[in-house]
Amino acid sequence: MSVDRPDAATDPNGAPWHDRGLSVAERAAALVAEMTLAEKTSQLVGIWVGADAAGGDVAPHQGDLTQNVPPFAEVVEDGLGQLTRPFGTQPVDPRLGARSLARAQRQVMAANRFGIPAQVHEECLAGFAAWGATAYPVPPAWGASFDPELVREMAAEIGATMRSVGVHQGLAPVLDVVRDYRWGRVEEAIAEDPYLVGTLGAAYVDGLESTGVVATLKHFAGYSGSRAGRNHAPVAAGPREFAEVFLLPFEMALRLGGARSVMNSYAEVDGVPAAGDRRLLTDLLRGTWGFDGVVVADYFAVTFLRTLHRVAGTDGAAAGRALWAGIDVELPTVSAYGEPLVSAVRSGEVDEALVDRAVQRVLEQKIALGLIDADYDPAPADEVDLDSDRGRELALRLARESVVLLANDETLPLAPGCRLAVIGPLADDPYAMLGCYSFPSHVGVKHPDSGLGIDIPTVYGELAARREVTGPVAGCTVSDRGREGFAAAVDLAREADVAVVVLGDRAAMFGRGTSGEGSDAADLRLPGEQEALAEAVLATGTPVVLVLLTGRPYALGALADRCAAVVQAFFPGQRGGQAVAEVLTGEVNPSGHLPLAVPRDPGGQPGTYLTPPLGLRSGVSGLDPTPLYPFGHGLSYGSLRWHPVAEAGADWPVDGTTSIAVTLENSHDRRIDDVVQVYLHDPVAQVTRPDQRLVAYQRVSLEPGARVRVEFALHADLTSFIGLDGERIVEPGDVELRIARSSADHHAVVRRTLVGAERAAGVDRELVARATLHPLDGAGDGVS
Repeated sequence: MSVDRPDAATDPNGAPWHDRGLSVAERAAALVAEMTLAEKTSQLVGIWVGADAAGGDVAPHQGDLTQNVPPFAEVVEDGLGQLTRPFGTQPVDPRLGARSLARAQRQVMAANRFGIPAQVHEECLAGFAAWGATAYPVPPAWGASFDPELVREMAAEIGATMRSVGVHQGLAPVLDVVRDYRWGRVEEAIAEDPYLVGTLGAAYVDGLESTGVVATLKHFAGYSGSRAGRNHAPVAAGPREFAEVFLLPFEMALRLGGARSVMNSYAEVDGVPAAGDRRLLTDLLRGTWGFDGVVVADYFAVTFLRTLHRVAGTDGAAAGRALWAGIDVELPTVSAYGEPLVSAVRSGEVDEALVDRAVQRVLEQKIALGLIDADYDPAPADEVDLDSDRGRELALRLARESVVLLANDETLPLAPGCRLAVIGPLADDPYAMLGCYSFPSHVGVKHPDSGLGIDIPTVYGELAARREVTGPVAGCTVSDRGREGFAAAVDLAREADVAVVVLGDRAAMFGRGTSGEGSDAADLRLPGEQEALAEAVLATGTPVVLVLLTGRPYALGALADRCAAVVQAFFPGQRGGQAVAEVLTGEVNPSGHLPLAVPRDPGGQPGTYLTPPLGLRSGVSGLDPTPLYPFGHGLSYGSLRWHPVAEAGADWPVDGTTSIAVTLENSHDRRIDDVVQVYLHDPVAQVTRPDQRLVAYQRVSLEPGARVRVEFALHADLTSFIGLDGERIVEPGDVELRIARSSADHHAVVRRTLVGAERAAGVDRELVARATLHPLDGAGDGVS
């Protein structure tokens, strides 16, 4: 409803907000000064067209909170901040969708007296979440690649497709650090190590932002630390863990990637929900880190301050709390920032200055995007191709680099003449390649008549194109009970030289799957009857190659020890079936390394490698948390030779840099890729420290006969931690740098002594190590 609306501006082309000679802040301030309260609050909300109580379940409590949204024409008559997921709510032909979005934008512009369009956002975690768009591997697969440059290329391609159809903002990347593998959203997170999450997350941000699309960091902050891995559960983390584990990736992505938006976490930490935490969203994010972008609410998070957290008694109070904390825009649709906020301002409950502050930020971003220029035209690009040859090739490259060979008794690569039995519920299932936030899994399953929209080969189909195969036989479902299919699987395996057993997850939301948002696990056993199926096939005596297509690591225990080989792929995207088949047959040499350790036991104590000494195996507990396969582990068909590490000066100034280097050599007859990892071990510190933590890494590709010297330059800032007084410091003393193939396979230990006085390490500290590759013996063409 329009309230207190003055006459329209007489000369829009002469308005100061159209004057490119003024600063962005001046242009936005001129607009704010002319706006009514209703016009200002309209810029602080989204509208989710097509999302209603009947078609939901792609966001928490969607059915409850989309029932009373006014008609579109009524909502936009004073302006509109954001359009929510016009491509990601139901199957839409991309070309028709782009034209429809342009019409909607013209309607928004015509309805408000300033002609301001909406900012359009979409999900883009594993590709643009739209029908017919390339589905890329999920973030743990990025982590397994240890390849920031490839992640950057992928994000740039995603951004280009989004821009082509009129989308301005992507709700990615997820920078939550995995702390409990039972959490359903592990498949959305990159790794269990904050340095790996931060470097790859910053690369994604840089790629997306390079196309002009606003990257949105989520979920700020602490979300993945929920108790028992339950979605939205309270977070048990002290300020030191919060700063060093949960905050670090966000700091890296802001400083190194240049993200222009941040989304709050649903979680509460020490009784304070992030959506209402001023210390987090304003004091730290803006005051300390200098962020000057827009903070958007995770879907319905403002209303959740009333309904779930109960720190506000009304929607108006919830709106005031969120604005005060620092949330500028309510997503996905108008609720608390609509009439409840307007009424709260008019009654004096909420200071209108908080509205002005938020709308200033929103308008500054729209101006930076060109949306408020007088000549802005929402027409889409002439050519729309959301699943291009380049996109599919990038998806394949990333899938190839992300497949992890966990174990192998030389059964792999599969011999050309061997007869293969292909077994398992995911052997011939295209959905086995996709995470929860890919369009077919997220939305498409509710519209089966629309089809997948993209071609997704399966493991069975790709193996059948390369080898003599029988099957496929599912044997069981992913999660249901029942062993009626075991007999057929066993019979098939008995007649084969090798049984390829493909097990894992089905991604879906809120308990409808075994992985995904709200699909948390009670323990880390493989879902349903899958482990029993593998045991039944193993009992035939036929060698078993176990292939896992999952969103999280599962405890494999003795099962893995009995298999001829074990291959792990984290939802590897639409070309993942090809990548897995190429690894199994040897066309591609496996090179992925685990971003998440694989546990041995399925019980209720999953833990990551990033822990102080008493979190490791010790004599004071009978439970052994040592993983079956550690963080950073990954095998290839043949190993590079790692030469001895040359010792250099032992002193490392507390404000200076030290260097370490290792030479790698490929003496085999095929290309081999590996990841050189550097871990920091601090033997004695004023507070307990992780036994080791990743501080540098470099992916290396060597052709036959090639040699390379990998040199790392590490600033002492990388040793910093939160000291006794709660401030980040570099502490003098002895440390170790472990050059390693994994967190449990150390090639060499280099000792250094940090010399000088204890030093504060502030927001301007060095965040990443520098790695340089020096080809040796003229091997420049054989090294990458």
